[in-house]
Amino acid sequence: MKKEEYYEEISNFRELVKRYESFGDNVAFKYKRNGEIKEITYAKYVNDIKKVAEKVLNSDITKVAVIGSNRYEWVITYLGVTTAGKIIVPLDKALTDGEIEKLLQRSGAEAVVYDEKYQNAVDEAIAQGCNIKYRICMDNIEKGGVLKFEKMLQDGEDIIKSGKTKYDSVQINENQMYIMLFTSGTTNEPKAVMLSQANICKNVSAYQYNFKMYPSDALLSFLPIHHTFESSITIIYGTYCGATIAFCEGLRYIADNLKEFKVSVFVAVPLVLETMAKKIQKAIADSGKKGLIDKMTKLSHALLKCKIDVRKKLFKPVLKQFDEYLRVVLYGAAPMDKATIEWYNNLGIELIQGYGLTESSPVLTAESSTRKRAGSIGIPLKNVEIKIDNPDQDGVGEILGKGPNIMLGYYQNEEATKEALQDGWLHTGDYGYMDKDGFIFITGRKSDIIVLRNGKNIYPQELEFLINKLPYVVESIVYARNKSKTDTVLCAKIVYDKDNLKEHFGEKTKKEYEELVWEDIKNINKDLPTFKHIKEIILTDEPLEKTTTQKVKRFVELKKVEQ
Repeated sequence: MKKEEYYEEISNFRELVKRYESFGDNVAFKYKRNGEIKEITYAKYVNDIKKVAEKVLNSDITKVAVIGSNRYEWVITYLGVTTAGKIIVPLDKALTDGEIEKLLQRSGAEAVVYDEKYQNAVDEAIAQGCNIKYRICMDNIEKGGVLKFEKMLQDGEDIIKSGKTKYDSVQINENQMYIMLFTSGTTNEPKAVMLSQANICKNVSAYQYNFKMYPSDALLSFLPIHHTFESSITIIYGTYCGATIAFCEGLRYIADNLKEFKVSVFVAVPLVLETMAKKIQKAIADSGKKGLIDKMTKLSHALLKCKIDVRKKLFKPVLKQFDEYLRVVLYGAAPMDKATIEWYNNLGIELIQGYGLTESSPVLTAESSTRKRAGSIGIPLKNVEIKIDNPDQDGVGEILGKGPNIMLGYYQNEEATKEALQDGWLHTGDYGYMDKDGFIFITGRKSDIIVLRNGKNIYPQELEFLINKLPYVVESIVYARNKSKTDTVLCAKIVYDKDNLKEHFGEKTKKEYEELVWEDIKNINKDLPTFKHIKEIILTDEPLEKTTTQKVKRFVELKKVEQ
């Protein structure tokens, strides 16, 4: 790609909004209401952002919390607050009422914008002495003391019409905190990550060197919008490129929404992609067409060697089952099964993996169309440095990152900040290695490493990956149990799919199933050194507890096992 084809870099959200003006009447957002697809242009988007900003600027507000589903009002709140030079506090919509109350208190937010379902939590937070002065409901409910969202927009419009605007005079210090984001994480106490506008904008500006999007693209927004993975890639980078963002109606509507919104770029997590692939593969097998698909795959591979790509045409009937317009899938948060990656590629859908943390705004490394390596998380972004700290004899050590996307620190937590940030390097807590060509490979979380009594290190994700390849396994978690003062054994809690278990082994008793699964585990053990052998298993059909980005809450699951 020629240099002039790259988009210009941005350093703050006001530059981003200025960029939107060039897209004019192009469609920025789509959503469904009462079965009808509604559209919002970039011109309206810019105006609404400024209306929110003017209302904020004419109020005694420094921090605004926002909590709710993926929707247009959420997005213009986020950008309206930050382009006004104020601080946004995105909260996880999956939090309990008690957790919402606690984080509203910790953040010091004076205003909160929310879906109607969080009304009780907001009211209770205020009753408990929270600092909230303004309540703005996105669902425009009538209640004493609650401001309708549409009224906030109207107030902003009236200020603009009066000529007493403040928006144009706002000066942004792009390197100070404008985003306070509580980590969902897999540990008990969430930390408040402080991000600047430059952190996110510099990260977004670097994406284009790994994966390009265009105004002709459409994306589906369904991952939790409060999280940087969704807000930065789908919302900010999508609109930075002038694409259309369609809001998903819910998890069970993903397949339908992909088709009706003609989605071409899908940002997802492996669990969703693997589930979609399994459903379609099962439908193909049930229809008796698996043999035909296998032959077509061999034919397409042969043609690709001659640089002839007919995959989209060849597999059009399969693609129609979820989205024939899909050209690329961007995914992260967890590793993807190699077979699933190959399955999507066989259909002509490119998969690009990224890796990062909330603390890195979020992307540190990513694959590109031309640079991929099986099992890796790609290479560092253009403006990011990666190094492996204190590597062992195999080159494995903690992954450290440095760049303009690294957080400012943790809010009111100097001790945690000093631990995470050292000499400008972010300590990710992930262990891995870098090969000679700069590709990064993750071996596991620092906090998850199991150290046996003989000093050997076990990375549970390595074993979980092997277990999860079994056809009836949905997910698993590997942990250690002290059997005696001198003996530690590796155990696995395995979540199975009832239908797939029955289909794989036939009709059996529970005890017979356990014995058959144990035989499969023993076969896995055969290819592993003795110290990595799994000695005990627990079988269940109950899903493991996860964060909103589908990371397993290990500390919760380990407590369950202990009990």
